[in-house]
Amino acid sequence: MPALRLFGPLAEAAGTRQTQVDGATVGECLRRASDRFGEAFSGQLASCRVVVGEVTLEPDEVEGRPVSDHDEIVVLPPVGGGGPARTDGRTIPR
Repeated sequence: MPALRLFGPLAEAAGTRQTQVDGATVGECLRRASDRFGEAFSGQLASCRVVVGEVTLEPDEVEGRPVSDHDEIVVLPPVGGGGPARTDGRTIPR
């Protein structure tokens, strides 16, 4: 069974940072995780990045990407931070 690693709000919604989810594709595994962990979990998936092995999947690749029992599916929430962007080429003093 593929391992599913969760971070941030997804881990909080699931109540765990790591679990195993049965499925033949990444999409199937994430649907089963959504069924298991509920709406608070599934509502956040659309904004997350999905990594299998060392490959970051594009959103259109998630559904059909096959997985094996030895794969690890990592779901990363969006990351924010930093300061305002400068458009004049200068750096912002810290």
